[in-house]
Amino acid sequence: MNMKIASLKEVVSAQEWELRVQLAACYRLAAVYGWTDLVFTHISARVPGPDHHFLINPYGLMFDEITASSLVKVDQQCNKVIDSPFPVNPAGFTIHSCIHSVREDAGCVLHTHSRAGVAVSAQKNGVLPISQQSTFVLGSLAYHGYEGVALRDEERPRLQANLGTNNFLVLRNHGLLVVGRTVPEAFLSMYTFENTCRIQIDAMSGGAELTTVDPRILQGIGEVMKTATAGQGANIAWPALIRKLDRIDPSYKE
Repeated sequence: MNMKIASLKEVVSAQEWELRVQLAACYRLAAVYGWTDLVFTHISARVPGPDHHFLINPYGLMFDEITASSLVKVDQQCNKVIDSPFPVNPAGFTIHSCIHSVREDAGCVLHTHSRAGVAVSAQKNGVLPISQQSTFVLGSLAYHGYEGVALRDEERPRLQANLGTNNFLVLRNHGLLVVGRTVPEAFLSMYTFENTCRIQIDAMSGGAELTTVDPRILQGIGEVMKTATAGQGANIAWPALIRKLDRIDPSYKE
């Protein structure tokens, strides 16, 4: 990245700095895996503490340019808590702040406009139970109807109600969204969600009749995931992802 941004490492708490590094890594990984839409999607993380502040991307930077120090810290009214030369995407703020405000477990909210995600969001039947990946999504999946670019506060309660306690959300004609307790958890959820959609589009494009997963397999899928990840959840993959990112470009830590 050509622009020089002053480091916030000595300005914020050690806990916030660790979160900033994780979130910046998540943005870089989203770029690596091809989930970006230029500068127009968002990943947010709630800063620990009673103030309900959260971090979101500096609007105008590509995901592979984002660093820990360039992330913008805002409150629930989108006021910058720490001065930043960058604006915040107003649609991003509407979507993310309304979820953070009602979901105490929402440590990280990740939203994409990926090609496969938008394609599935436009299909009447939504996510189909046709892959192993889909089984991890369907047990906690919700849908929200398209109301135009998310700029109006009046949409917030409907989005909140549609999401409910689920962790996967199809934004109709728009894209995908996941809620995670942590940044690594949100990343792994979106990785699974995105692959579910890619597999579905690929399978349907073949034109052959599809087989579906027995609904009984969806029962107890949470316990299956725990076993499949050796009880570590997203942490089974996150350290390896960080090593991969460090080999590519470690500047996200700045």
